[in-house]
Amino acid sequence: MEDKLEFRRGVLASMGATREVVAELLAYNGNQFDTSKVSSQWPLPDEGFVETWRRYSREVEAAGSSEVLSRHLVQLRFPVQAGISATEEYRAATRLGRDPSELALATGLALTRPESIHLIIHPTAAGHIPVLVAEDRQDFIALVQAFTRRNEPRVVPYSMGACMVTGYNNWHRISLLHELFLSTGGTEESWPLEFKKLTQQKELYQDRFMILSTGPYSGVAGSELGSDDETWRRTSLVIRREHECAHYFTQRVFSSMRNNLLDEVIADYFGITAACGRFRADWLLRFFGLESYPRYRAGGRLEHYRGDPPLSDAAFLVLQRLLFNASRHLQDFDWHHLPKSQHLHWGPVLFMTLAGLTIEEMAAHKADHTLAERFAAYTQSLQGSAPAVAISHDSRCADSLRSAPQSTRFQSGLSE
Repeated sequence: MEDKLEFRRGVLASMGATREVVAELLAYNGNQFDTSKVSSQWPLPDEGFVETWRRYSREVEAAGSSEVLSRHLVQLRFPVQAGISATEEYRAATRLGRDPSELALATGLALTRPESIHLIIHPTAAGHIPVLVAEDRQDFIALVQAFTRRNEPRVVPYSMGACMVTGYNNWHRISLLHELFLSTGGTEESWPLEFKKLTQQKELYQDRFMILSTGPYSGVAGSELGSDDETWRRTSLVIRREHECAHYFTQRVFSSMRNNLLDEVIADYFGITAACGRFRADWLLRFFGLESYPRYRAGGRLEHYRGDPPLSDAAFLVLQRLLFNASRHLQDFDWHHLPKSQHLHWGPVLFMTLAGLTIEEMAAHKADHTLAERFAAYTQSLQGSAPAVAISHDSRCADSLRSAPQSTRFQSGLSE
């Protein structure tokens, strides 16, 4: 461990980091992924909530509108309104499971185009995950505010195009457990005790799902990449979806998902390769605001990952250098050692390869060789267990954009 720290210190020093900056970045860039226990069978079994969401998906398809989801997801029964989360009615519905139809405030979530909100159950190496895709930007914002801002009109940044909802208390799943309890001999009088036991098993009532928009990825216009708007819209959705799927994988498999550069680089790696069949360093750098490195474009995505407390300006500058070098090494590794368009198939191996490193190690001299050695070792250890996940990159996007990359929820209640 000490040897690894010394190595990281050396890399940082070679990039001009002072002693103080080294300390900052060693703390910020620490790897929190737990790669000690990894399955040898892929894909992983679906989590318990997935089957219920399959039912939701069928209902949306049959109705031709996402409005049917309000039957099951309580936040969709309330408008986005300042102060609503502090009202007794809202708290009774979201924390105590009260039927919203009994509540005056439950006038419904205003959606511009509910028929253009799609619910898919997407396959990943970590199991299927529900995905809500909102074609209208205002609908995306409304959904994010409903599910992650407690129906409060808090600002959703323009640069935000995706959201992972975790620990969602699904009162519909609880009502199904209540019905099952009564049908198998339980009584209403004994339900409160049963409910208390249930709250200790969060997998029985808590869900995870994604909300995606269809706008340009990272706020980058298609014209900046030589693409027409429609092609770039399709490509952006693929990148954004697989980016979020990567976060789902690290959270479920490695017990970590952070607002951190390492997490974002790994997620963008899977997003870009899913869309293009190859990793492109120039795309990643543009997404982060470093397309004209060493000049950083103010407003670039990288500044969203400065940490809390935020990195100093000096440390942020070194972080840019680390990202630039790491992106190039990832590209060299990818183009020389990965079969084209096979990244999702080899997802577990690639996750193990990347998640065991730090940004400093990815940025170090000959990091592409380190990546190749780790990939070969994990390929051998997981031989025959790579997932046959039915996903592929969108060839229409790849064909038109591909070019050689530059080298370079009852009584006791639930918490919200």
